[in-house]
Amino acid sequence: MKLFDTHAHIGLIHEDQMEQLLIIQRAKRKAVSHIVSICNSLIDFEIVYNNLKTADGVYHAVGVSPSEVTNPGFNWEQKINEFSKLERVIAIGEIGLDYYRNYGDKNSQVELFIKQLDIARSLKFPVIIHNRDAGKDILSILKTRLGEDGGIFHCYSEDWNFAREALDLPMFFSFAGNITYKNVRHLHETIYNLPLDRILIESESPFMVPSAYKGKRNKPAYLEETAMAVANIKGLDLEETADALYKNSLRAFKLPEED
Repeated sequence: MKLFDTHAHIGLIHEDQMEQLLIIQRAKRKAVSHIVSICNSLIDFEIVYNNLKTADGVYHAVGVSPSEVTNPGFNWEQKINEFSKLERVIAIGEIGLDYYRNYGDKNSQVELFIKQLDIARSLKFPVIIHNRDAGKDILSILKTRLGEDGGIFHCYSEDWNFAREALDLPMFFSFAGNITYKNVRHLHETIYNLPLDRILIESESPFMVPSAYKGKRNKPAYLEETAMAVANIKGLDLEETADALYKNSLRAFKLPEED
């Protein structure tokens, strides 16, 4: 069995380089062969990227999250384009809108989001979408600005009605450890109804820890619990589900099947 963690904040689990590399090694012992490293800022991206240069199976997304809207950094657009050329950088993200927190104002978030969608389209990269209390605006913008390479709704939190409308877009739906809890019935309904070939899983570590590890900081090594939850909701075997999720992830990030 192979698992693909499509979204992990390795730099937020631990700042030390050796600890970060150990986190990845422990994940591999738990069948997590691929991890996409996510950072909120370009400064953090550069640090974590350099820390993980020697880590096989680790890929990177680069972008400015809505949390950094008031301070994206000097020449941030140019830097995203430069960093996108680095080895194993495979996506623009995480980007999007967050109306739950007071990150700047809505107009500035939307402007930052659209600019990065345009960069992704020009680079032919998929995007990793952060959406918190902003589903209506996210969907409206994606319908006009999303490139052909599509992207991923990370840590999907909307309901089945939103997903049904979003299925018309070249997007995947990624679920985190919160689906292992009983009180998220709207997510269980969404997973049940979604085509299996549009579903991904992620750790979203160090957040969204699965119920089996409640009280601990989340890590990519715990990803099997999330895969098992998808299998149970779909009424499928774990191995069959894990294989499908893994292949979906390769397609989502345009990686070769043999990688």
